[in-house]
Amino acid sequence: MEKRSSIVGGLILIVIGTLFLLLQLFPSLAEQIDMARQWPLIIMTVGAVFLLTALFGASHLAIPGSVIGGIGGILYYQNLTGDWASWAYVWALIPGFAGIGSFLMHLLQGKVKRAMSEGGRLIAISAVMFVVFAAFFNGLGGIGQYWPVLLILMGGWLLLKRK
Repeated sequence: MEKRSSIVGGLILIVIGTLFLLLQLFPSLAEQIDMARQWPLIIMTVGAVFLLTALFGASHLAIPGSVIGGIGGILYYQNLTGDWASWAYVWALIPGFAGIGSFLMHLLQGKVKRAMSEGGRLIAISAVMFVVFAAFFNGLGGIGQYWPVLLILMGGWLLLKRK
């Protein structure tokens, strides 16, 4: 376990060091990349480190890795587009990120059925919430006025699932 974590840590340091060396050797590269807009990549990298650590033995770190990486991805999108108002509905993806992490954790532990049930449930709930809130707050194209239909369908599914 310790050997694996030192491999992951060493690879991360090499990648980060190479990036900073390239930025020092080629200053125009920093201008082309526009580093001021790329700060969410730091958050995504932290999530990736957690996920890599999960792959190398600490499977429980898949959940925080997915959540941190997912939030970094949301921030990256918002920072590039300036669509900060999307937080009104995009927060609904966070349980889905936890579901992805749970799915990965159980998959790495060899518990495929549990991965499908726990992770899949969170992912599905998150997807429904995202569509409902996006339709309500953003209009989501032409279906924005029909978001109550999604609530009705979800309620029907819950009733049928119970039987």
